[in-house]
Amino acid sequence: MMAMAMASTGPLQVELRGLGTSWRTGRSGPVRCGLGGRGRLGRRWVIGVQSEVVHGKGHVRGGREVVSGRRRAGVRRVVADAGAVKTDESGSLIESKVEGDEKDDVVEYDWEKEWYPMYLVAEMPKSAPLGLTVFDKKLVLFYDGNGEINCFEDRCPHRLAKLSEGQVIDGQLECLYHGWQFNGSGQCTKIPQLAPGAKIPKQACAKTYAVKVSQDIIWVWLADKSTADPSKLPWFEHYEKEGFQHISSIHELPYDYSILLENLMDPAHIPISHDRTDRSAKRENAQALVFEVTERSSRGFAGVWKEISSPTFTNTTRFEAPCCLRNDKLSVDDKGKEVQSSAVFLCRPAGQGKSMLIVRFGSTGFPKAIKSIPSWLIHSTSSSVFEQDMGFLASQNEYLIKTNRPTKDLYLNLKSSDTWVSEFRKWNDKTGHGMPYYFGHETLSLPKNPALTEAAPAGVAAATASTYPAQGSFGQMFARDPTNRYFRHVVHCKSCLSTLNAFQKYQKVSPSHNILRRSVESDSLKTRSTSHLLYSQSCVCRTDSSFQLNFTPEKLQSSRMCKVKQSISGSLNCLFMIS
Repeated sequence: MMAMAMASTGPLQVELRGLGTSWRTGRSGPVRCGLGGRGRLGRRWVIGVQSEVVHGKGHVRGGREVVSGRRRAGVRRVVADAGAVKTDESGSLIESKVEGDEKDDVVEYDWEKEWYPMYLVAEMPKSAPLGLTVFDKKLVLFYDGNGEINCFEDRCPHRLAKLSEGQVIDGQLECLYHGWQFNGSGQCTKIPQLAPGAKIPKQACAKTYAVKVSQDIIWVWLADKSTADPSKLPWFEHYEKEGFQHISSIHELPYDYSILLENLMDPAHIPISHDRTDRSAKRENAQALVFEVTERSSRGFAGVWKEISSPTFTNTTRFEAPCCLRNDKLSVDDKGKEVQSSAVFLCRPAGQGKSMLIVRFGSTGFPKAIKSIPSWLIHSTSSSVFEQDMGFLASQNEYLIKTNRPTKDLYLNLKSSDTWVSEFRKWNDKTGHGMPYYFGHETLSLPKNPALTEAAPAGVAAATASTYPAQGSFGQMFARDPTNRYFRHVVHCKSCLSTLNAFQKYQKVSPSHNILRRSVESDSLKTRSTSHLLYSQSCVCRTDSSFQLNFTPEKLQSSRMCKVKQSISGSLNCLFMIS
């Protein structure tokens, strides 16, 4: 099968490409182009350099190598893979922009010279190191003796052991392997094996990164600390508004961060995928949407959107590099007061096929009583939402990697639903050359090295990953299961984890848990495995002051208490089970 791409202006050029051959026709007739050999990705032949390209660096477009650079004025072209050109007779598809416009050229971008959202301050462990990842860079966070959060490369300079597997002793980060200790500035302060009178080598220091805490979020700058740019640190002004309240949580997800962002900026899927998850999502309300892009830059894009049935634009969306997405909505309450609702999604690339999300829902219209609602009850809903999407998003991630083609060749984007998705992938076209890997609209770059699974973590991680409730995944004894809610959310949430621990203690000492167990099993055994069922019910009691249930045999037997028990256990069943 052949594909054809025609220039819209300038000298008429039509490229006809079949298997292993490239033809270019002009006004004077067809001319056969030479072939350049195998492409960078090893699957397609490289098309010879086009005459309109003057100079530049080679990169992949649509699975083949194309030389990019400044193009001669008046020459524009659209390139598509063989068999990938889509015709749109209905006029409902998003058209690809013809190349050659200055605004479509690549822009300077360095993924390391950015601030990345690492963790919520409230969830940061006080007395233990925390290992996290940005793209393929392993990092470790910890509190030093001065109560400051520090970030190191997650490797000991001695023999490359992971510092995140160690421990914090008197504000010093100690390596688990040989006991080397490091202070907050990365200097080694102790080597147990050092000979008497010998000095610690100057080279024995950990690589450090700049850290900023802003609006309860820990941010890390991945380039040299001297280049840290405070102006790039995201700031959300509405969080400083009087009466603005928010709820935050962390979720680890088993697919690429770009797929996560794509999903979160897609309002069209909500009525279908999340039907009845809350009262705002109903599949019968699915309809065409109207989008208007108001801003484009090398830092991202912004715009407004509405349902086609709505008379005015009430929703705004803003994406800001490298991984911040904000959705806002203005409405009027029953008293005629303007209410601002906001969803901020901080999506960090956490390795190949992995992402970590800090989600923050806020509003000036939240009732004051929201603070009295237990966090685990609210987190159950957000966890359920991500589980509803998780299966097909993970499958989408796998397909993008296997097919090795940009989204232009694979997606059928509609003007009435996918405008933000198209804008985001085109932004990747401009900036992806400065990332370790990316999937763009017309270009892509897969990771140079495949991801490695650390099948046997050490220390605390090994004890956690290899014990109840989930013993391994994908046939490996110690690997964490990214589809299990315990590892996706609970281990990152002090509220949910303490709730779980509290009821596990209660379960051991109270005979009444057998009544609860039989009740939950009768409702859930048809769809859940027994092992996960027993785990999910082990979190029914909060021990903090905001919410506490004291179960006794007498209370459990009362009809009123049974209704409370069923409601709470149902929510907890949703909170801790895998989808």
